[in-house]
Amino acid sequence: MSTQQTDANALQELKKNLRAQAHERRNAQENKDGLSEIICDQLMATPEYQAAKTVLWYVDVRSEVRTRNHFPKALGKGQKVIVPYCVDGLLDLFHLESMDELSLGMYRILEPKTELRDQPGKRVYPQDLDLVVVPGVAFDRRGGRMGHGFGYYDKLLEHVKPGTPLLALAFECQVYDEIPVASHDVFMNAVITEKGVIRPAKNA
Repeated sequence: MSTQQTDANALQELKKNLRAQAHERRNAQENKDGLSEIICDQLMATPEYQAAKTVLWYVDVRSEVRTRNHFPKALGKGQKVIVPYCVDGLLDLFHLESMDELSLGMYRILEPKTELRDQPGKRVYPQDLDLVVVPGVAFDRRGGRMGHGFGYYDKLLEHVKPGTPLLALAFECQVYDEIPVASHDVFMNAVITEKGVIRPAKNA
């Protein structure tokens, strides 16, 4: 086995262990609804959000920062609200105009109703986005991100316009001083927790 392969394997093992620890921390977090409201309010108060016309929100699953409770507020603020849904391992994007357009999918994940996805004006493309709200398992104060390991957002972010702000939502318990990242990993412009907005020095 080459040194490069050994290093890659060591990185994957480190990520696996850290991902498990961060999941445990997030699952154990108390008052998720209340803290999520604080986090989402802070997101919407950022200059990036205020300036954006088309915003991709994520739809929370399991113990992630809960975004869905904030969608009605977001829909009333004038921005075009976009939500993702998964098709064949990729994220497609949907223009959300009403909470009635969402339903529980196969894995009990809230997603756009199937019959609405191909209606005129509903399909949105990554290059149309002015801001991406990014979920994750762990983050660091440099803007590093660790996802679930499936690469959904990595693939999506390859296609957004250069310079599109990437704002991550997390509970403070998910934030580390530094997490392992690979050369191809994308860094966040800010990580928003219940304690405030973390802006890496390079993005300040």
